Amino acid sequence: MAADTSRSDQRSHQRIVILMCDGLGTDYYAASPMPTLKRWAAGGVYADAKAVMPSVTNANNTSICCGAWPATHGIIGNSFLDEKTGAEEYMESADLLLAPTLFERAARHGVRSALLTSKKKTTALLGRGAEILLAAEAPSPEWVERLGAAPPIYSREINYWLMRAAIEVLKNEPQIGVLYVHTTDYPMHMWAPAAEESKTHLATLDQLLAEAAAAAPDAAFLVSADHGMNYKSRSWDLEKALAARDAPVRMAISAERDKYLRHHNGLGGTAWVHLNALADAPRVATVLRGLAGVEQVLSRAEAAQALHLLPERIGDLVVLGDKDTVFGHLDVEMERMPAEFRTHGSLHELDVPIVIHNARGVPPASYFRHNLDLARWLYPLEATAGAELAGPVSA
Repeated sequence: MAADTSRSDQRSHQRIVILMCDGLGTDYYAASPMPTLKRWAAGGVYADAKAVMPSVTNANNTSICCGAWPATHGIIGNSFLDEKTGAEEYMESADLLLAPTLFERAARHGVRSALLTSKKKTTALLGRGAEILLAAEAPSPEWVERLGAAPPIYSREINYWLMRAAIEVLKNEPQIGVLYVHTTDYPMHMWAPAAEESKTHLATLDQLLAEAAAAAPDAAFLVSADHGMNYKSRSWDLEKALAARDAPVRMAISAERDKYLRHHNGLGGTAWVHLNALADAPRVATVLRGLAGVEQVLSRAEAAQALHLLPERIGDLVVLGDKDTVFGHLDVEMERMPAEFRTHGSLHELDVPIVIHNARGVPPASYFRHNLDLARWLYPLEATAGAELAGPVSA
């Protein structure tokens, strides 16, 4: 989408920095002394918000970036059954995205954008409309020359490198009016909120936020997360479990499954179950409800309505695990997980903070009920249809 500079001058808009801090549940926020972020919360906007379901990155990152529910933007998880191919596929293509991104909305107001992320899947999925794209997982030679080689994707240090890249943009790319930064949750998968390694990670990010604000004192900073994180003790391979109980299905898919298997082994708290025939639904649902740790079994219609999901892309049945239980592909039907195994995807990882600092025209804290509300109020598309432009305008 090309920028419509005839309708607005970028200089009339306040610079916006969005930090989507992957895995920053409210328990991490509470346990970590983050003086910059907590000072911003005290002096600006703070809200205890909810993520969207399933509580996995792609569904929530897209909801934040598009300011919409998965029912609208179409990204219902990290993986889904592609009915065209009949195969389980990753949701990493912009071709699957059904709603405009924040960057496309901003461009309609003449505002230019950048998307910086630790994970390269994010640029492929959400990069539409952004002028600068950077994935720290695979940086260009120009970025390596500026900042040095990026640390491995399976590290906390890659988030520090990413934030330094964001500071570079703020200092040296004044044409960028929207900067969206997406970290990786590898540290949260590895360490609980009380762990010193976790506190060090978040303290370092907090210091880098302070440096970013010093580099752009004019900018508004909007911070939230895609999900929280919990220990999980039990995992089911639903295909194997159902087949063993005389209730075979076409396919069972973990909504969590992506290419970053060292994070979570592809295991998560929501599963899409695709039936061989719709007539099998009562039998399959009964068996599923009898499995230890299965909290809810919803029909496609029930899940679409209750969880705001696009029905065409979810299973005939949607299975939700309790706080201790996840689903995915295993060598056996059920496996006990090691004591340090941490992941997400269920209803129990929905609590996330929202912090907004220095934003002009920001709605009250009561507006921010879900993480998708973080930037939904910015650059409304209807304003470019002839009405007076809305959004943060400098004094």
